[in-house]
Amino acid sequence: MKIKKILVSQPKPDTENSPYLEFAKKYNIQWIFRPFIHGESVSAKEFREQKISILDHSAILFTSRTAIDHFFALCKELRVVMPDTMKYLCISEATAVYLQKYVQYRKRKIIFADGKFDSLIEISKKYINEKILVPLSDVHKKEIPEKLTAAKFNWTKAIFYKTVSSNLSDVNIKDYDIIVFFSPSGIASLKKNFPDFVQGETYIGAFGPATGKAVTDAGLRLDIPAPTVKCTSMTAALEDFVKKLK
Repeated sequence: MKIKKILVSQPKPDTENSPYLEFAKKYNIQWIFRPFIHGESVSAKEFREQKISILDHSAILFTSRTAIDHFFALCKELRVVMPDTMKYLCISEATAVYLQKYVQYRKRKIIFADGKFDSLIEISKKYINEKILVPLSDVHKKEIPEKLTAAKFNWTKAIFYKTVSSNLSDVNIKDYDIIVFFSPSGIASLKKNFPDFVQGETYIGAFGPATGKAVTDAGLRLDIPAPTVKCTSMTAALEDFVKKLK
C-alpha cells in the first residue's frame, strides 16, 4: 500500500525547517495538519474559585505557547499587570521568544530550556527560593506536578484553560492513510467527532506511552508507536514505517 496522505492531529509547524516538510518532499506524501483539540480559557469566576493570587508569585513557569496566551488573556480580564521584577521560566527557546508577544524581553528575567521538562527543572533550580506559578490546562502531563514537587520547588498549580475537542465536521477521516496522535485527548476527540469510525486499513501513529494506551483502550490498532529505541521521534517512526511498506 502506497502512503499518499497523512493527517497530523496538531497545528502546522511554524518553522521552515520542520522534519515533516523534509519528509513530504522525500516521499511525495501530502501532510495535513489539523488540531483535534484546542484550549478554552477558564472564566474569571472559575479562576477565582481556585483562590490563587497571581501577584503573590515571583516567577511564572510556561510549558507551552498555549499556556502563555491563556495566562495573559486571563490577566487582562482580571486587570492584573505583571511587575518588572517577574521572572519567566520557559520550556524552550521558541516559547521564550513567543513570550515577547506580551512582555519586553530586555526588561524581564527570562530563562529557557531545550524543550525537555527535566532540563527546565534543572536550569530553574537557581530560582528554587522563588514562589512559582505554573499555568496549566485541566488536562496536563503528570510529570509536571510530580517533578516540581520532587525537586522541592515552592510552586502553585493554576488551571488557566481547558482542553476540549475541536469540531472536525469538515474532515473526511477516511481520506487519510495514516492518522497521527500526540495525546489521549486527541483520541477522545476522534471518538467524539467520528463515533462510527472503523479503522480498517487506516494506520494509526501515537507519540508517547499514554497516547499509545489511549489508542488501544479505544479498541483501535496501534501501528506506529513512538518513541522507540530505534526511532526517538514521531517523524523517524513514520519514515521507518513508510520504508517497510515500499
